[in-house]
Amino acid sequence: MVSALDVKPALLINKVKEKLKEEIQMPEYVKFVKSGAHAERVPEQKDFWYIRCASILYQIYRRSIVGVNRLRRHYGGRKIRGVKPEKHYPASGSIIRRAMVALEKAGYIKKTENGRVLTPKGQKLLDSYAKELRK
Repeated sequence: MVSALDVKPALLINKVKEKLKEEIQMPEYVKFVKSGAHAERVPEQKDFWYIRCASILYQIYRRSIVGVNRLRRHYGGRKIRGVKPEKHYPASGSIIRRAMVALEKAGYIKKTENGRVLTPKGQKLLDSYAKELRK
């Protein structure tokens, strides 16, 4: 059986992004905000929200239990601070949290005491697209 870990993540995320466009509504504010304190401007990708949602699904698949803070560290980056040394800053927690809530409403993840985990529906989605990509 093919799992989501057997294919390239970028290809899988692009496939899942198209499916999420049909099921999840993008909040209006996403067009105007940066992805974190480390970013210098708003993401230039039109599908930034859906790519982030698909990427969050993949990260939960890989790590099994994930919280907002772990994902903030994952999606964060180095901030250019002029002559001072660069420093790592976490990504926006609001974007990640609202993406997780949208994925919960769609039924792909569920909230537990320790964090969020993938539901069988979410695992089936990722595995089916991985199988399609493997062919």
